[in-house]
Amino acid sequence: MAVANDSPYDSSHMKSVILPAALKALLPPTLHARCEAGRFPRNDRIFLTGARPEWMFYVVSGEVTLERTGLQGEPVVLQRTRQGFVSEASLKSSKYHCDALAIVDTTVVKIPIRDLSAELDRDPAFASRWIGMLNGEVRRLRLHCERLSMKSVKDRVLHLIDTEGQNGSYTAATGLKSLAGELGVTHEALYRTLAALEKAHVIRRAEGVLSSVRP
Repeated sequence: MAVANDSPYDSSHMKSVILPAALKALLPPTLHARCEAGRFPRNDRIFLTGARPEWMFYVVSGEVTLERTGLQGEPVVLQRTRQGFVSEASLKSSKYHCDALAIVDTTVVKIPIRDLSAELDRDPAFASRWIGMLNGEVRRLRLHCERLSMKSVKDRVLHLIDTEGQNGSYTAATGLKSLAGELGVTHEALYRTLAALEKAHVIRRAEGVLSSVRP
C-alpha cells in the first residue's frame, strides 16, 4: 500500500486548479490562486497520523476515509467523504490524529492551512460562511450516527436513501463493499438485505443506484 511522502503530500500535484462552484463560493478570492490540485491513486495515503498539517483537502471526486487503528489492529473509519472537506479539525491542530486513505482514484483541491487560517481571522464574512459549512457537516454526521444506531440493515439502507438520496434515489458511486463499510455492516449482510428489499419491491437497483419504490 502506498503512503504519503514527506515533501508534497502527493507526487503528482498540479499548480493550476479549477475550483468546484461550491468551494469557489465559500473561499474568498484571495485564496483562489493559492489552491492547488492533487490526484491520489487508489489506496494512497493522503496524510498520516502524527504529520504536521500543511494543507486542507477538499475532495472533488473519488472517496477518502479518515481511519485509526482499533484495539485489535483493525482499521476504524471515522469519516467518509466523497465531496467536501476532509479533516476540518486539522485547521487548528499541530498534528493529524488519523490517516486519510484514498479508497478509489481521487482528485482533491489543496488549500494552504496557514493562509486559510489567516483569512478566517481577517474576513468575518468568510468566517461566517465557514461556520455554516461546518454546521452542515455536523448535521450530516448526526444523521450518520442515527443510522448506525439502527439495529437492522434494512432500516439503515432505507434511512440512507431517505436522508442522503435525491428524489428517492441514492448513488453508491464507489460500490457496495464501500457502502457496507459506511453502514457498519458486512458486505454479505448488505447484499442479502438489498436482494430481499428488491424482491419485496421496496427498492430498485440499477447501475449502482438504489431507489425507493413509491406506492
